[in-house]
Amino acid sequence: MKVSDSSVSASSFVSPPEGIIESGPHKGTMQTPPGSGAVVLSDDLKNPAMEKLDLVRKWSINTYKCTRQILSEKLGRGSKTVDLELEAQIELLRENRRKYQNVIKLAQALANQLSQIMQTQKQLGDAFADLSLKSPELHEEFGYNADTQRLLSKNGETLLAAINFFISSVDTLVDKTIEDTMINIKQYETARVEYDAYRTDLEELNLGPRDGNTMPKIEQSQQQFQIHREKFERMRNDVSVKLKFLEENKVSFWLFCCGDLQSSWLMLSCKTIF
Repeated sequence: MKVSDSSVSASSFVSPPEGIIESGPHKGTMQTPPGSGAVVLSDDLKNPAMEKLDLVRKWSINTYKCTRQILSEKLGRGSKTVDLELEAQIELLRENRRKYQNVIKLAQALANQLSQIMQTQKQLGDAFADLSLKSPELHEEFGYNADTQRLLSKNGETLLAAINFFISSVDTLVDKTIEDTMINIKQYETARVEYDAYRTDLEELNLGPRDGNTMPKIEQSQQQFQIHREKFERMRNDVSVKLKFLEENKVSFWLFCCGDLQSSWLMLSCKTIF
């Protein structure tokens, strides 16, 4: 018996297309009408493919509505839901993230330069020590300079370790903590577009006539609007909580990171002076 190919490609769905029977037990039945070469599948076998087609249809509708909403906002024709306080906090977070990334970049440059200076100080100390051995008349002067350069190089190791710890801590803040919040912000912005898209769609339907044909569409649009409004409010609350958490812990974080770095700077300065 030949089975005709489905009009939907197999790459679009995981389940087999209509007209192809999977091996294994199933609840559906296969019937072959007399005098016909076509295979007729029961409703139980059609359901998986139909469900996936329905998901694709819903996704297409949602994508179309959101794209239309975004274009309307850019053209100045559509309305946009804006939480001024939350938007200000999000913009402040984006600005702080850029500043923190610049601090990391500068601290990494400082660490690289300090590492090169320490290497040069070690070589200079060795050179003075060699001159001290080969120049008896200047033994003390060369020896003093050799010890000074070696001491500076040794103290630089403590400062370099503090700088690297500072870089690691700020990098964790930017790439993990703040980045996790930025992911939530992107989800919130997507939910906002979906909410406005379905809100606009419902407003347009409410402005039209109300009859037997439009009322089911209005009810369905009202249900979708309610779903996306709840999602939007939930995402907005999540973002607000995370932004509040970052703000509350900002002071303690920077006191911890900068305090250790500052102590290393002071210790290096004192040892160099005395």
